[in-house]
Amino acid sequence: MAKRWYNFFVVADEPQEAQADAEPSAYPGPASVSRRVVEVVPDAEKDATFAAPVTAPTSFEELYTSAKIATPAHGYSILKVADMLESEHIGSLPAEVKRKSILVALDAAGVKLQEIIEDAVQRDRALDTYERVLDKNLADLRREKELENQRLEQEINQRLGELRAHIEHNGKQISREQENLSAWRTGKRAEEERIAQAVGYFVTENPVTTAQTPARQ
Repeated sequence: MAKRWYNFFVVADEPQEAQADAEPSAYPGPASVSRRVVEVVPDAEKDATFAAPVTAPTSFEELYTSAKIATPAHGYSILKVADMLESEHIGSLPAEVKRKSILVALDAAGVKLQEIIEDAVQRDRALDTYERVLDKNLADLRREKELENQRLEQEINQRLGELRAHIEHNGKQISREQENLSAWRTGKRAEEERIAQAVGYFVTENPVTTAQTPARQ
């Protein structure tokens, strides 16, 4: 699901000159301003574009490179900020202290918070866009393979019908051959009886075997 970035807010300390005109705060410390992310990054809702295929989807660095998201010359990106927030120096500090510490570091490096927010949005947009690409690829593959499976099922059923017909044909051949053999044996017995009767007039021991007389060993 695409993120509605414009519903999120950026909270940053006001510059000192802006604080001078602000009403006194109920607590010590600089005043803060809130701006919608869409005001900081006007094209936050646009899809990312990729310059080259991502050969290793699990390599987010390759994905960022393909989306033409480079680390700024000053070295500060949202990834660096994330590393700073997880560092042993400020990782265990309260959230507000973490935020202040990062803002101080950015100010010392001459980096605008807007650059960091824009970098975060660009990277997240690239991740979301690529996820939609993967979803579409999966959906396309599923449709393609379902059609292929249907075709294969049809081939299986057709081939199965052909094989069953062949098996039936083989059975008929065997039955027909068995019937022929039975018919031939019936004729053979009649022929042997006829021969045995004819030769019986001239021999004391009939040499012709019939169904009634066992064959000689």
